[in-house]
Amino acid sequence: MPGIIVVGTQWGDEGKGKATDQLGGDVDMVVKFNGGNNAGHTVVVDGESYALHLLPAGILSEKATPIIGAGVVVDPDALFSEIEAMEARGVDCSRLVISANAHVIPPYNRSLDKLNEVALGKSLIGTTGRGIGPTYADKMNRTGLRIQDLLDPELVRSQVTLNVEAKLRGFPEEQIPEDFKKDFEIDSIVETLVEYGRRIEPRIVDTSLLVNNALEAGETVLFEAGQAAMLDIDHGTYPYVTSSTAIAAGALAGVGVGPTLIDRVIGVAKAYTTRVGSGPFPTEMHGEDGEHLRDLGGEFGVTTGRARRVGWLDLVILRYARRVNGLTDIALTKLDVLDTYDTIQVAVGYEVDGIFMAEMPVLQRDFARAVPVYREMPGWKEDISGVRRFEDLPTEARDYVTFIEEQVGCRISTIGVGQARDAAIVR
Repeated sequence: MPGIIVVGTQWGDEGKGKATDQLGGDVDMVVKFNGGNNAGHTVVVDGESYALHLLPAGILSEKATPIIGAGVVVDPDALFSEIEAMEARGVDCSRLVISANAHVIPPYNRSLDKLNEVALGKSLIGTTGRGIGPTYADKMNRTGLRIQDLLDPELVRSQVTLNVEAKLRGFPEEQIPEDFKKDFEIDSIVETLVEYGRRIEPRIVDTSLLVNNALEAGETVLFEAGQAAMLDIDHGTYPYVTSSTAIAAGALAGVGVGPTLIDRVIGVAKAYTTRVGSGPFPTEMHGEDGEHLRDLGGEFGVTTGRARRVGWLDLVILRYARRVNGLTDIALTKLDVLDTYDTIQVAVGYEVDGIFMAEMPVLQRDFARAVPVYREMPGWKEDISGVRRFEDLPTEARDYVTFIEEQVGCRISTIGVGQARDAAIVR
């Protein structure tokens, strides 16, 4: 299966990094196709935990070539900081290559991101403040800087000057905090970006050509999504979404390959549901129940450290994710987190104004006030972290997995039962 896409099916943090890492040993290339350093993956190898943000999870594979595609937005400072941190731990980053067409996150967009959130007040989106949104906005406005542009100092100066002047018109100087002002100093920005261009130049390639040639030669390429279906700019819970295409179709546009070269689309889902930031969340648990599940799952952001909102598994959004991604199978993660529960709730639908809905409501306002309709299932009250065969799981755990498959209409091919790379059941 030469073309495999791995996507999130909820609101991110499903364990895509681990799923990608598990497949990484059997693939030739791992390509990050969207987002930037606003997302984080945690991968545990031989007892060591690696937090990845901008780098593809394939960086930990000795065989695969890690690639950053054109659909990604790259903060050069974050990129080299992450490379240096990984190399200090003995990880070989020399194989990493970057698309010439990927856009650059300049310093002023990081500050602008934070200023925009402040201006929104109670209506804030809950962004990570990494400059992702403003950089995608520049890209669409055709005022952005690409990786290849960093090799042209005159172009960098011209574009930075244009952008800084335009952005400062929206935020008068007196509104900009003192510690943000350095991010709008044109000479300093130009010097920094040109130096980063010099350092990045050996890694710049035509990633579309590279990936297409590999696929046509029968090599296996894994496409790794940042964020998730419910955060997709077109199909997520707008406006509480990311700024890129986070569904499977984004892999095609973000790398430059055709749909005929894709054989498998794996959707990663937690055995429960989490969300970071603002926006509707029908199955959210509050109070002690929420705190308990959050602590059991270690639900704190890899990138921001923020506590994640938690709730029971929502099969409505899983059905939706199956449809918009064209999933071939699901990787279910963190099943072991539910080991101690007497009973487990699963949302099989919603009730809106007395009407039952098994599919996502058409209108966002209906989704925001949807009341989950639960099916209660017995827990297994047993430690499953050492289980490696599906038939060795407790009956209740097997029933939980097969119920999800029946309700969503998609087979579950792997089940995560712990953090470690090998803590998984392959079916």
